[in-house]
Amino acid sequence: MTAFTVALVLVVAAAGLLRWRRPAWYWLAFGVTLAALRVLVRYRSVMDACGLTVPPARWRLSLARATNRPIPEPCPPRIRRLRPTRTGLVLRLKLRPGQDVFDIAAASDRLRHSFSMFGVTSREVRSGVVEVRMTGYDVLKRVQMPAETETRPMRVPVALREDGSVHYRDYRAIPHALTLGATESGKSVYQRNLVAGLAPLDVALVGIDCKQGVELFPLARRFSALADSPDTAAELLDALVARMADVYHLIRTQQRITVDVPDAEVAADIWDLPDELRPTPVVVLVDEVAELALYATKEEERRRDRIITALVRLAQLGRAAGIYLEICGQRFGSELGKGITMLRAQLTGRTAHRLNDETSANMAFGDIAPDAVLAAIQIPAELRGLAIAGDASGGWHRIRAPHTSLRQAVNLCNRYADRTPDLPELAPFRLTIGAATELVPSAEASPATA
Repeated sequence: MTAFTVALVLVVAAAGLLRWRRPAWYWLAFGVTLAALRVLVRYRSVMDACGLTVPPARWRLSLARATNRPIPEPCPPRIRRLRPTRTGLVLRLKLRPGQDVFDIAAASDRLRHSFSMFGVTSREVRSGVVEVRMTGYDVLKRVQMPAETETRPMRVPVALREDGSVHYRDYRAIPHALTLGATESGKSVYQRNLVAGLAPLDVALVGIDCKQGVELFPLARRFSALADSPDTAAELLDALVARMADVYHLIRTQQRITVDVPDAEVAADIWDLPDELRPTPVVVLVDEVAELALYATKEEERRRDRIITALVRLAQLGRAAGIYLEICGQRFGSELGKGITMLRAQLTGRTAHRLNDETSANMAFGDIAPDAVLAAIQIPAELRGLAIAGDASGGWHRIRAPHTSLRQAVNLCNRYADRTPDLPELAPFRLTIGAATELVPSAEASPATA
């Protein structure tokens, strides 16, 4: 009896230590079993208390009266599947007639409390079927990305969502995006994770960093072109617009619009072209968009209009040509001048870290998800890297990217430097690394790119 008591005390102590220091290990070792039992035992009573039940069918009531049996209890949604994950439980429910997916979403906080879980979110899988994801611990406190993620062309994992799923940046589905964040909000770390995910892919990276290149120039081995001033950025964007026109000419000549070609094989963008003819897709990262929109003289105003016009053209027409935009900044508002709201309308993906003002949050989410504005301005300063991510569909999630140091990002870019494509139209803006590990312009580069 003494040995059993000692063993029980050791197990409880180990469980408590794991829950404090390694919540993921505690969840896999103890939490998932206890949570599954808790959900199954409390399910009917919790659904009834949360108002997620419906009266029994009339034929059941008539049958009970005819046979003098007790009246059937209200019916909760039917459990189709209960699946444990590395961060929580996934419960798939079949709704009863008269129930709606918004009923589940409205009761998510009550379900979280009743099932003793850390968080509960829901989404509609198909008509009448709802997936409820429950997390057993705070997955955003110490972000640990899963070892295996789904791989698709132009789709990279960049962060972890609050429900434990992976947040992907899918350029085929959401070609252009806007990322906002105040100083020390974690925006740079998010950008590094994006570059780290794109580095192993067959893609050309183009950077515009008007902070004298302090953020992007250390990653120069993996970039096909870089600009560190508004003047160089204007020339680089003009070169991208010219490349876009050339790609469209190639698509036009290879469309294969003949009667003997199926409709599915008719080319309308670069992904419909054969592999040997497909141009390399280009991802353009703008580190601080406000620096491109500010001006103090008439000459700078003309340059600013030229830059914004090129960005709007790339945002409107670049998707089919394989040119994708990542616009980042600390501040984004209509006071940046004409064309800014037109540019924002083309940026489908929106990510907002901690912001200093509500206006930027409104520019990010006001037109797609007004309820995300309040969540964006309530991010605490101590949670660096926490962000709100949404898109034009109106849905949004809390995400947090794993911490990636600049040294780690540089090492990864150096490892995949051989995958950096040489694009002739961007050759004047290509930077190389000298023997003393200093950034120097290539032979064709203009003095402004040094």
